[in-house]
Amino acid sequence: MSEAAPPAALSVRDLRKTYDNGVEALKGVSLDVAPGDFYALLGPNGAGKSTLIGIVSSLVNKTSGEVRVFDVDLHAERDRAMRLLGLVPQEINFNMFEKPLDILVNYAGFYGIPRAEAMVRAEEELRSAQLWDKAEKMSRTLSGGMKRRLMIARAMMTRPKLLILDEPTAGVDIEIRRGMWQTLRRINASGTTIILTTHYLEEAENLCRNLAIIDHGRIVEAGPMRALLSRLDVEGFLFDVEDDLPAMLPDVPGAQVRAADAHTLDVDMPRAMDLNRVFAALDAAGIRVRSMRNKSNRLEELFVRMTGDPGAAATPARAATPPGPNGPAA
Repeated sequence: MSEAAPPAALSVRDLRKTYDNGVEALKGVSLDVAPGDFYALLGPNGAGKSTLIGIVSSLVNKTSGEVRVFDVDLHAERDRAMRLLGLVPQEINFNMFEKPLDILVNYAGFYGIPRAEAMVRAEEELRSAQLWDKAEKMSRTLSGGMKRRLMIARAMMTRPKLLILDEPTAGVDIEIRRGMWQTLRRINASGTTIILTTHYLEEAENLCRNLAIIDHGRIVEAGPMRALLSRLDVEGFLFDVEDDLPAMLPDVPGAQVRAADAHTLDVDMPRAMDLNRVFAALDAAGIRVRSMRNKSNRLEELFVRMTGDPGAAATPARAATPPGPNGPAA
């Protein structure tokens, strides 16, 4: 007799939300996130992401539907479900005049964790976040990246089985972002399920194994990241060349060749096309390639296809604001 499959970390069924002004933010959303997964929730502004996250984290009331966290009904057993879940919002929302150690210990106290145990956990989480040397410093003195890591450390104080991050790297530079990726990978590798919303689509492609794309309150695509990306038939490359590009660029049948600048060639080609054909054409034209790198963010291309909005993928991240009584957040 085979063992029953473990319950989903998050199970959403026919979730609907209509605000008082008649705006229907969610129109029957259903999705499942497996235990241990690193899952991306993507969509343009106004798609319903923040409304969905708000309902799952019990900050927004649903109109109808069901949400279960590790098979615990959020509506029927809210306190029990919330103890399984940690939320890292986009905005920095701790007291800047408190010390990181106090922030973590006080947060644990809200969940009934004894102070002695909270002190032990706080040291563990601050060390994991590489913030232990800042434990007694005023939080306002921390860098932007440190503050982001402190937010994650605070959420981990309750040892959540499911961690939800809403635009965790919005507004930070690429070095800080990549450092946070390492932190999130480590948390996920320890067994914590992570759901990530992000406007940085390369972030989702680098971190996540599965994804759902939401648009106009509906899930328009969901599944394994690799399977969805494999549906794209175009790849883009940037070739860095040694000398100035000639005025007349070589013709490569089947590929689009453009000059990005005087020393960079921009090439789009079918995925099935042999890259050696491009190198041969460049060599014949006397163009010497110094280095090559992937140009296109394939997930971004998929995102545009699924939502049907050419400007959606380029929409800048903005501060997430909770829905008011008269309308939804993004």
